[in-house]
Formats: sequence, structure tokens, C-alpha cells
Amino acid sequence: MRLCANSGCQLHLIHPLGFELDDKRMRRAGLDYIDKSLVQEYPDYASCLENLSGSRIFACSTKGTKNYSEISYQAGDALIFGPETRGLPEGVLDAFDENNVLRIPMLENSRSINLSNTVSIFIFEAWRQNSFTGAI
Repeated sequence: MRLCANSGCQLHLIHPLGFELDDKRMRRAGLDYIDKSLVQEYPDYASCLENLSGSRIFACSTKGTKNYSEISYQAGDALIFGPETRGLPEGVLDAFDENNVLRIPMLENSRSINLSNTVSIFIFEAWRQNSFTGAI
């Protein structure tokens, strides 16, 4: 939420979540950002896709073959990430054209970068390409 609030991105959360938004720890971590974040919740993946129709959607995965920085990002693009522990399900990845499955280069035999860092890398590259629109 903090990253979204600071970059002007909308956060789309698909249930079931691995956390509670009203949980004490979530409030403590995001209380001063939740009112500045654009957060949309969906009961399932299909509902999210329906809401994002008309947007270019990119899957972000260690299984991607295209480098995240090879894309020319546009306003309105959507990035989809899976759970930190297992990534996007195969069924979701299979629905994407291979050119829309993006990855961050890493050294061979490395563990994946954690989810929050991964999202930050993608967001700031897309925002940089769009001249940091809205930034001070």
C-alpha cells in the first residue's frame, strides 16, 4: 500500500488473501497510507480481469522469458504478481502470451527476490518510462 500511495498506482487485491486488511498489524503498517492508496478488492481472478479489460496486462514471474525493462510501459498498464511463496499459478501463466510474461534477471541458482522488492522494481521502471508522472 505504501508503494502504491507513493507512486500513484492502484492496488488490486484478489481473494483469498494471505492476510486480513483489518488485521492489527496491517493497520499499524499501513494506517497512514491506506487513505492515500487506491485499493480495489475482488472475490476472484476472473472479476479482476473483467475490471481490467481494456488494459494491457503483464504477468510477472520467474518463469518469464522477457526482461521487465524490454517493455515500453504505458499509462493504464497492469502488472499481476502471485503470492510470494509460490508465484502465479500455471493456469494463469498459460493464459498469457509469452511476450507478456516478464521477469527480473537474476544470477543462476538464486532464490527469488521477495515480492515487495520485485513489485518496486517493476513499478519504478514503468513510472520512470512515463517520466515519473505526478511526482514532485
